[in-house]
Amino acid sequence: MIFLFLANGFEIIEALAPVDMLRRAQLNIKTVGVTGKTVTSSCGIDVTADITIDEFEYSNVDAIILPGGSDGVVNLEKDNRVQQIIDKAVRDNIYICAICAAPSILGNKGLLKNVESTAFPTFMKYLDGAVLSDKYVVTDGKYITARGAGVSVDFGLEIVKCLAGEATAENIRKTIQCQ
Repeated sequence: MIFLFLANGFEIIEALAPVDMLRRAQLNIKTVGVTGKTVTSSCGIDVTADITIDEFEYSNVDAIILPGGSDGVVNLEKDNRVQQIIDKAVRDNIYICAICAAPSILGNKGLLKNVESTAFPTFMKYLDGAVLSDKYVVTDGKYITARGAGVSVDFGLEIVKCLAGEATAENIRKTIQCQ
């Protein structure tokens, strides 16, 4: 199961484009409301999460996804439950995916040392010890990081590629008319 964590202030395209790509790949993904069942995006759109963080159970986790949005990232990072989930994901060597400002959460935890990574340009300074990349989407081991909203579909397809294979990701790319 894949879990994408939503907190008030999240960037809507960075959350929902990956969810869309993963569901097209028929991968099991649930959105997790960290700040409640209804979570308000940075542009004021309310999204109903599949489950709340209080309902979240850490089992059969294949990947976790952290979308950006400055306020959303602050809300994710200050939540102790999210921090514990990230720690368990590291321990279990599962995919940790973060886009835009969200890679800063991983950088602040010291998880990206010697890991090729990217983030929104103003957040690159928080990727402590990372091998900074100018690529828009980067996979290094079990870490997938991406620059921002404009590459949200590519970010989602990279997660699909890592979990379901390149052929599945390329088929989706063609189906949705994405270059």
